[in-house]
Amino acid sequence: MSEEDNNCQVRLPLKDIPFELQQKIIDLDGRPDLNLYKVLANNPTLLRSWIDFAYSLRRNCTTSRQLRELMILRSAQLFNSQYEWFQHEQMAKQCGISIEKIDSIKEWQKSSLFDEKEKVVLELMESLIQNGGTISEELDKELKKYFTEAEYLELILTGSFYIMVPTVLKALQIPIEN
Repeated sequence: MSEEDNNCQVRLPLKDIPFELQQKIIDLDGRPDLNLYKVLANNPTLLRSWIDFAYSLRRNCTTSRQLRELMILRSAQLFNSQYEWFQHEQMAKQCGISIEKIDSIKEWQKSSLFDEKEKVVLELMESLIQNGGTISEELDKELKKYFTEAEYLELILTGSFYIMVPTVLKALQIPIEN
């Protein structure tokens, strides 16, 4: 990841997060001190919606958290989002992904560390980013081989959300917390 994310001036002020939203984030085992949330606090209604959707993806999915964290880390790499990588590398470790595997995500296609399901979701993430959301018929079949319809949708929504996150981070030039 480059240092570019931290060398820019944030485009909107870092605001205090309304108390009830701070409490909601804490109740969801999140960190209300994140600069991302402080910038989103410029519009508390949208911050609430962001929190609801992000934590629903984290807590209410049946696909494994490890699979989804691998997707998120690959997105952070492809978007060169240091902020996203920093936050989710910690989460990936917490959910049991080895440092060796994290360090190998960039070369996932050649690595023996990733099983077939992991490779399918990493291919999905790359396809969503590099093909503008288009999924090949072959990838569609592979996804349906491993995942239920509900899980398929979880993966699409996770991937799509984590295309939006680094886009927002870069557009607003949100720095990593000190």
